[in-house]
Amino acid sequence: MSHTAHIPSHRKPRQRASKSALRAGVAGGVLSTIAVAGAAGPAQAEPVTQTIEMPTITSGLSTTVAASAQATQQVALDLETQAREDAAAESAAKKAKKAKAEAVRKAEAEKKAEAAAKARAEAEAKERAERASRTAERTTLSAAPSSSSSGNSASASAPSSAPSSSSNATGSAASIVAFAKAQVGDAYVSGGTGPNAWDCSGLVQAAYRTVGIDLPRVSQSQSTAGTQVSLDNLQPGDILYWGGAGSAYHVAIYVGDGQFVGAQNSSTGTVQRSMDYDRPSGAVRVL
Repeated sequence: MSHTAHIPSHRKPRQRASKSALRAGVAGGVLSTIAVAGAAGPAQAEPVTQTIEMPTITSGLSTTVAASAQATQQVALDLETQAREDAAAESAAKKAKKAKAEAVRKAEAEKKAEAAAKARAEAEAKERAERASRTAERTTLSAAPSSSSSGNSASASAPSSAPSSSSNATGSAASIVAFAKAQVGDAYVSGGTGPNAWDCSGLVQAAYRTVGIDLPRVSQSQSTAGTQVSLDNLQPGDILYWGGAGSAYHVAIYVGDGQFVGAQNSSTGTVQRSMDYDRPSGAVRVL
């Protein structure tokens, strides 16, 4: 055995051939890159002078916008037209409704007018008949004695058709009562003295004039024209008054059986009523 067999060697181990080759290749590549860069380094790049034209889109866009605007305008016109048509239809409907209502109103008014005209005609015919009857009664009364002194003959001259309520009236009282009752249904007119319209004192004055007695014209004076009598001791022909004696505001003629005849007011005209309807304040006896 050699005496140097166990002495370690101080030399580095050899590198493998593959690693050496790899390193050689990398070094060669780096050197090549440097060489290329050096060769190209001094040269300057030429500026790009070519102009690239972009496609023009303005013309197409304007056409689209114009078409859109036209479409929008048309829609607006259509809406406006529709609104006008709707408004016209609504107005026509309102006018038709109003015309119908007016036609109905006119028809009702004409119907009422016809009914009123018919009622007036009937009332006028009735009034003419009543006036004719009253005229006949007045003609009869005009033949009655003009003085209360001829009481018996006046009683005989009183109309046989006088109401039974005045059957207990005699002489001039019967004539006064008959005249007053003949005016029932006549109109009331302030200041009226007949022959078909009266106020309260005008009727009383006319009734007494048929027997030749001239009374004062107004109710205040008529309420003191005779002897004051109690309302419990009345006789046909007595003058009833409302208010105070000498300041009465209304007068009427007592016709018997608790009834009176008076020209009341414009609503009722001349009527015959019970004393309970409107109790008088007092009475005077002229006959």
